[in-house]
Amino acid sequence: MAEEVRKVGIVGAGISGLAAAKELARFDPIVFEATDSIGGVWKHCCFRTTKLQTPRKDYEFSDYPWEDRGDSFPTHHEIMDYLRGYATKFDLWRFIRLNSKVVDIRFLGAAGKATHVPGWPPGEDLPQQKLPASPTWEISVLSADSSTVQSYRFEFLVMCLGKYGDVPRMPAYPYNGGPEVFQGKAMHTLDYCKLDEEGTRQLMKGKRVVIIGYKKSAIDMATECAEANRESSEGEDGKPCTMVIRTLHWTVPHYSIWGLPFYLFFSTRSSQFVHERPNQGRLRSLACLLASPMRWGMSRFIESYLKWKLPLEKYGLVPEHPFVEDYASCQMAILPENFFEEADQGRIRFRRSSKWWFWEKGVILDDGTKLEADVVLLGTGYDGKKKLHSVLPTPYRDLLEDASGVIPLYRGTIHPFIPGMAFIGYMESVSNLHTSELRCKWLSRLLEGQFELPSAEGMYRRTAEEADIMKRTTRFYRRQCISTFSIKHSDEMCQEMGWDPWRKPTWLSEAFSPYSSSDYAQQNQ
Repeated sequence: MAEEVRKVGIVGAGISGLAAAKELARFDPIVFEATDSIGGVWKHCCFRTTKLQTPRKDYEFSDYPWEDRGDSFPTHHEIMDYLRGYATKFDLWRFIRLNSKVVDIRFLGAAGKATHVPGWPPGEDLPQQKLPASPTWEISVLSADSSTVQSYRFEFLVMCLGKYGDVPRMPAYPYNGGPEVFQGKAMHTLDYCKLDEEGTRQLMKGKRVVIIGYKKSAIDMATECAEANRESSEGEDGKPCTMVIRTLHWTVPHYSIWGLPFYLFFSTRSSQFVHERPNQGRLRSLACLLASPMRWGMSRFIESYLKWKLPLEKYGLVPEHPFVEDYASCQMAILPENFFEEADQGRIRFRRSSKWWFWEKGVILDDGTKLEADVVLLGTGYDGKKKLHSVLPTPYRDLLEDASGVIPLYRGTIHPFIPGMAFIGYMESVSNLHTSELRCKWLSRLLEGQFELPSAEGMYRRTAEEADIMKRTTRFYRRQCISTFSIKHSDEMCQEMGWDPWRKPTWLSEAFSPYSSSDYAQQNQ
């Protein structure tokens, strides 16, 4: 079968893939989605009780508002309806090819003259970061309804595989300490997501359940486990579930701190002024140094509320690091309303352990304690970088991460050393939807030639500066999170697109204005 040649190809039809398809529609892209549905994690990695972590008005496309823009937190079913409506309104279905899995990617472009980069094969030139004018990438796609592989060629490829789902992050076990020795059932959240409501209840009802982790997925699973066993507690088979926690993180019950809206502390121009940001100059660096007591005070103010509102001290769940470190690394999680109510009733228990392993009847903690279990659920996260490694050809897969394990993406989009390709959805902020949408708008104008990229060396220096800031701000810097300087980051992207980042709705005050890509887009379209 003849190869199909297009200017733009998009891999993945989650939030980022849909935003990319809409913003790049003028290029008539093809969107390859391996599954039978759009939506990404909202379709394939959600539990029965999964809800959005931010109010719906902070998680909407700039040109497609929710019908009800209240402060409620929509369920994953509501989000899927919202995404289907978005795809229908902007006629994105014509670009999307479901059940189409990318099985191979080959680089067709030529190398240019550039300085040597550690990790690049000796004797080979580094590709220039110029937008191609001929096919650069060839991909092979396997469709579910066909046994043949179709080849496509693109001048530009947009990777929207996402950081979550598909590839579970599994712990390293000592010899004879893996799940193979466990006589019960061990399951990662990736498999738990595939169960229906009745399946999850039957899995946990009346069972001794151990949950590994203390982030959003683990917290949601513990809540569902408690609910399943609350229903059976009238009999004799109700069992508590035990969460095994390695690293504590701050959890938030809602977006109000001592009666003040949460965004005032981190998501306004004035609040972000006290945080370090890239390319800030000596005077600004001095101002940040002088403002360090204010940063500490804001963090302590929030911590005092959380310790008053939640029984963190009662259960030994007070993190040793300040709240601002979790915010700066996008680690903050919103608690289900009844989480600590279930703990107070004895249906959720907590144990701390820096490491653990299996034995035939359950798990063993680092102090030698043996926890008997019928079911062990692993809320250990996902490895989005491994997904990219699996499809990128050499030598690009070896250049994907820097020495610290972070993918260096200029503007959260362009890898300095991978030509003709963009990555959307790998940089996090207060609202990942806004973050992805703004970068798709920026990418569209880049491909139209409205502005040019810096040199590969210049882009890499900028990404290295951002990584250094994250390292100084939080111990969890391996997460690419720009939440403490997202407004400045967005300002610079808007200026490159020819937008005025200071134009804003008149009802917002000068000092306190939570800007988002939604604000920028509505004022500059």
